[in-house]
Amino acid sequence: MNAQDPVEAALGVRPVPGTPRPFTFPAAARSRLSGGLALVTVHLPGRPLVSASLYLPNGAVDEPADEGGATVLTARALTEGTLHRDAVALTEAAERLGASLRAEAGWDATVVGVDVPAERLGPALELLAELVREPAFPEREVERLRDQRLNDLLQAKVDPARRAEEAFIETIYAAGTPYARVAGGRRETVETLDADILRRAYGRQGDPDRAVLIIGGDLGDLDVAGLVEPLFGDLAVAEAGSGASAGPPIVEDGLDRTRVRLVHRPGAVQSELRVGHLGLSRRSPDYHAVTVMAMILGGLFNSRLNMKLREEKGYTYGAGAGFDFRRFAGPFSARAAVNTDATIPALTDLMAELRRIREVAPSDAEMRAARDYLVGVFPLRFETPGPIVAALGGLVTFGLPADELDRYRPAIDAVTAADVLAAARSHLRVERLAVIVVGDADAVGADLEKAGLGDVEVVREAEPVAGEA
Repeated sequence: MNAQDPVEAALGVRPVPGTPRPFTFPAAARSRLSGGLALVTVHLPGRPLVSASLYLPNGAVDEPADEGGATVLTARALTEGTLHRDAVALTEAAERLGASLRAEAGWDATVVGVDVPAERLGPALELLAELVREPAFPEREVERLRDQRLNDLLQAKVDPARRAEEAFIETIYAAGTPYARVAGGRRETVETLDADILRRAYGRQGDPDRAVLIIGGDLGDLDVAGLVEPLFGDLAVAEAGSGASAGPPIVEDGLDRTRVRLVHRPGAVQSELRVGHLGLSRRSPDYHAVTVMAMILGGLFNSRLNMKLREEKGYTYGAGAGFDFRRFAGPFSARAAVNTDATIPALTDLMAELRRIREVAPSDAEMRAARDYLVGVFPLRFETPGPIVAALGGLVTFGLPADELDRYRPAIDAVTAADVLAAARSHLRVERLAVIVVGDADAVGADLEKAGLGDVEVVREAEPVAGEA
């Protein structure tokens, strides 16, 4: 018998992950402008596209309940014109520089920025300053953006995944808590928004220590401080308005027991599932252990949830779980979409996995897979200046230490199986869960009652009317 060909033998061997390569997060220089605004610069040799972002301490979590959605709409309206240029002229000015202006808002901050070749950074920063300091909020454009958002909300009513997310957050947070609504606002508040409200939202006061201008790219031949000081040196946070800060928002738990909400979708062939509860803030002291635990539970393809619900039972194309870390306690959720007839067994197995990760420590293979993935993928996020600038912005937004990004990989690598088990026992509350099902109540309602998962509430909603928005 002939010996096996070495090439054929090699082809029959399953490849294994390699050893993660060393990585050091780029060094950042920190200073303050004459007016107090923090300035962070990061020199990235050979990266000629510079990214500059101004982080303003004004997020959706800070807005009044009756103006829900104003912060997100304000950011979208920023690039629609200034006191000197309309949207078309602003776009043309940016394009002549090869630049791209952007503005967006999330739960924790509003970010206004520009990406431009390094040699044109000066005039691009002038455009950015104009955008930040002299926004016009044209009424016609505000109305157009508001109507777009209203139509998007109408579409969300018939999207099972989005409806499940909305029902989930309404259940896990107490009424009146900012996080109990979506960041873009509900219909009843969005339809009241106008240019005056957006101007007031843009001028809302915030914590000045969370305002920062961050510039990253090949800055070797640039006097960045000299370019920035005349444009932003006297910039006062929230100078566009005079409203005082209302103080930190109150984020309250809305669960005192397990609650099951079944949102009826007549004739649905699938059920959209969400199971979870109030989670953690980004500043949680065991953040790294929680991150590894979440990857083992539902973050990797070979996570416990995916292996059980997809690979073993064939209920779904994919199941996952994780924490949404925010400035205050964001949600924890496990999620899947399953065939209608698999709704109850899928929920039963999902909740069993939540209990199991509190009871059974992860194996060496599970720990190695989670840690190696997190450590290995970390550098891949920072191949261009934009993500590097965004990561540095997160440090300020969440109030994290300057060395947090340097410590990330060693901290993840140091997490043990005992740490993961402790994190699961501390932060997964299997006795108080929100269980959301968006599906056919006539097909699964009776079985859901019999399953005894918790108090069941059936939500039957009117179907959206075409052209309603």
